[in-house]
Formats: sequence, structure tokens, C-alpha cells
Amino acid sequence: MGKNKNNKAIWTTRIKGNSSSLFQRFGSSINIDKRLYKEDITASIIHVEMLFKQKIISFKIKNKIVYGLGKIEKEISKNKFQFNQRYEDIHMNIEKRLFEIIGEEAGYIHTARSRNDQVLTDFKIWIRSASKEINKNLNKLMKTTLKIADKNIKTIMPGFTHLKNAQAVSFGHYLMAYVEMFYRDKKRFLNNMNSLYECPLGVSALTGTSFNIDREYTAKKLGFKNPTKNSIDTVSDRDFVLDFLYNCSVCSMHISRIAEEMIIWNSDGYKIIKLSDKVVTGSSIMPQKKNPDHLEFLRGKSGQVYGNLFSMLTILKGLPLSYFKDLQDDKEIVFRTNDILVNSLKILNEVLINFHPDHKKMLKLAKTGFITATDLADYLVKNHSISFRDAYKKTATIVNYAEKNKKELDDLTLQELRKVEPKLTSEVLKVFNLNNSVNSKKSYGGTAFYNIKKMIRKYQKLI
Repeated sequence: MGKNKNNKAIWTTRIKGNSSSLFQRFGSSINIDKRLYKEDITASIIHVEMLFKQKIISFKIKNKIVYGLGKIEKEISKNKFQFNQRYEDIHMNIEKRLFEIIGEEAGYIHTARSRNDQVLTDFKIWIRSASKEINKNLNKLMKTTLKIADKNIKTIMPGFTHLKNAQAVSFGHYLMAYVEMFYRDKKRFLNNMNSLYECPLGVSALTGTSFNIDREYTAKKLGFKNPTKNSIDTVSDRDFVLDFLYNCSVCSMHISRIAEEMIIWNSDGYKIIKLSDKVVTGSSIMPQKKNPDHLEFLRGKSGQVYGNLFSMLTILKGLPLSYFKDLQDDKEIVFRTNDILVNSLKILNEVLINFHPDHKKMLKLAKTGFITATDLADYLVKNHSISFRDAYKKTATIVNYAEKNKKELDDLTLQELRKVEPKLTSEVLKVFNLNNSVNSKKSYGGTAFYNIKKMIRKYQKLI
């Protein structure tokens, strides 16, 4: 960049002397918010078009500014733009370069606006785009999960409570639980769009402006639904940031949960899934090891995302109206969180593409732990007109007998069962069949094969 009389920060007219180099480095956000350059240039172009429409600036000045901004965007996109910490942020870096390109007319660009409403406008547009990108990745992840679920509707595994075998379920049904979670994540990001469709541009520093601007025009041109309603609230509001960070935290938690499940399933204690060599790593000392590092990465990253949410909450706690430098950290927090979540979604999708359930071991595990005990209790209620509590006690007695004699429930003979309930017939033996157990759960949302197929088809249409 060439030198000119505008190569100093704008406030040097009021503040004499240069800031210390330490303060310039510490106070500068350019290394973070340069990521907003496209949004900033787009918003600036719409702003000057509005100024011309409202006869605040001339056609000639408007055209020169638009030309200069277009040139700057090309320079940045081609890595030919020199960012300078002296100008603190992306807004002033662009404005200073504009002076170099078009001269003194660049000074009109900041008419009727402040960096306060300028950065909020850029930031909302960026988060809006980021939310849409996250939802694209969520859609991709759900589609992958649906494909695996569809192939495993009749794959039987134990459902767990307290990590103990509880009742038999379809593996497809188990996976569909995560489709539900990720679909809720998607809806949360969509719901957050309402606050992201209010345009801050035009509230200026905190009071609005005396210029005859048209905020409806800029809002619509920038893809917002309407302008914000209170200038003081606008410049101090970071609720939309908290919403985004919260959504990311919940989504990251869901990723962490399935990662933990797969780590357990892949462990030598369970061995009910196998991970492809594409998604494991080795040990520096133990030649035999194949470690689920990618899943552990996903589980751990949720902690960073939570920390970012609490960082932002802490910054806002007790912060008076309206703008303070504390708020500058919002962009670094959001950018870091977004990058973690997007990478996590992509990694999880890659893992899901590269794992295989071991059907035989899943079935073998499901045959342990007296997993059809509840089916027996339900059978007694439905067929022998006794209360569930009485049926529970009789079933517990049968389980105790089986455990003492080192048998599973389906190993028991009819004669052994009749010692507890004499009225039982050979029909009772069907309840110990795992397929029958799973398919009997026909209530809406249950694990019956028909229910799962129906739910998979529903989500295939929704996503």
C-alpha cells in the first residue's frame, strides 16, 4: 500500500501520540475479524447505495466508493491485501485502503454509521451463513445415519440402562435416537434465524442518526426481514451470539455422546462394532493397538465448545449498556466454536461411513443379562389377569432361579417356569425370542421393525 495523509488511525485528530506497540497488538482484532471482509464490503456497498438513494451523497461518490470496495474485495480474495494492526479491525483496514484507491471521497463511506452497527451487521450475516452451513453438515450426517439404520432394522442388540443390559432393541432404532437429536439441533439453528433476521445497520454508535436514512432499504437489501427496534439494545445485544453458542454446545454434546457409545462398543470389553483402519490410529510403543482417536477427539472437543459458551456468558454478565471493548472477543469465540463444530460433524460422518456392526456379537450380547424379563412380566399381565407388580415379583423369582442355576431365561423349561406360575403354557416360551421381544414394542416410537421403517422413511423425506 502506498502512503497518504490518511495512513493514521482516525482518532489521532483527538488523541495525540501513538498507542504503545503492546496496546496496538493487544487491542487489535484484525487477525480475527478479517474473516468478515466479504460481509463488511457487501454491507458497505448497500450502505452507500442507500446514502445515494436518500440524496445524502452524490452518484459520483457512490460509484467511486463501490468501485474501490470491489477492488479491495478482489485484493483480499487473492491474498494481495496488506492487513495492518495499526488500524485495529477489518472495517478500518478496508476504509484506509479505500482512501488509497479513490482519495478523499472515501471519507463519505462512514456517513450515518458507526463501527458498532457496522460490525454487528457483518457478524449477523456471517452467523446466518454459518448456521446454514452447519445445517448442511447435519443433513449429511443424518442421511448417513439413516442409511446405516435402514440396513440394520433387524439387527438385534441390547438396549442399556446404567450400561447394563436392559431390553432388546433394534440397532437401527438405536441409531434413529441420534437422528432425533441431530434433527433437534437443526431446528435449534433454524429457530435462531429469527434474531439473525433483524438488521442492526443504521443505529450508529448507540442513538441512531440525524441523517435521513432508510433502514428498511438496507435491511431488505442485506437479506434481513426488518431493522432492529431499539438503538441502545442493538449495539449491546449479543443474545444471538449466545443462542448460536448454545446451539453449538448442545450439538457438540450429542456428538460427544455417540462418540462415547462407539468407543465403548469398540472396546475389547464389548467388541460389537469394528472401526475401519481409516478412522483409527496406532500406538508409538504397542504394535497391536488400533485406537479410536477420532472418536476421542470428538468427545473431548465438546469441552472447548462449552467453555466458549461460558466465556461469552461471563463477558456479558453485569455489562452495562451499551458498547464496551469487552464485546470484541465475541467474534473469536464464535469463529473458534464454529470451526470446532463443523470439523466435528465432518469427522463423525467419516467415522460412521467407516464402521461396521458385528451382528453376531450384538446378538450374543443381547442373549445375556435376562434381557426378556420385562417381556415375561408383560405376558403374565396380559394373559393371566394379574397386576404388573405381582407379575414383576413372579418374574424376579424366575430370574433369581435362572441366575442361581446359571441359565438364561430361554434355557428354562416349561416345567421350571411352572414352579413359579403353574398356569403357564408352552406359549410363554415365545416371549424369550429376541425378535419377538423387539417386534412386540409396537407403541408409537417403539423399537418394532415396522415402526423403525416408518420413521426412517419419514426422515428421508424431511431431510
